[in-house]
Amino acid sequence: MAWYVGRSPHGLIAFMSDALPTHKTYRKLYSSVIGPFKTKRGALWAEKYGNRNPHFQTVNDAERLARLEINISRKET
Repeated sequence: MAWYVGRSPHGLIAFMSDALPTHKTYRKLYSSVIGPFKTKRGALWAEKYGNRNPHFQTVNDAERLARLEINISRKET
């Protein structure tokens, strides 16, 4: 199963799917979908911080920024 992030009227929502999400299968839930994400961490970062974030354009951006956030929080402790 892979992680994806869908855009709904309520914002971005991370979800898992066995198959590639298509307009036919997910149109009632999401207006658009990005993914697959390499990690759950990247998908959850996109869900939390990705809405209207100019630094988040691709899956790789979310993965990189999620890693950066983890590294920063480790240095602060």
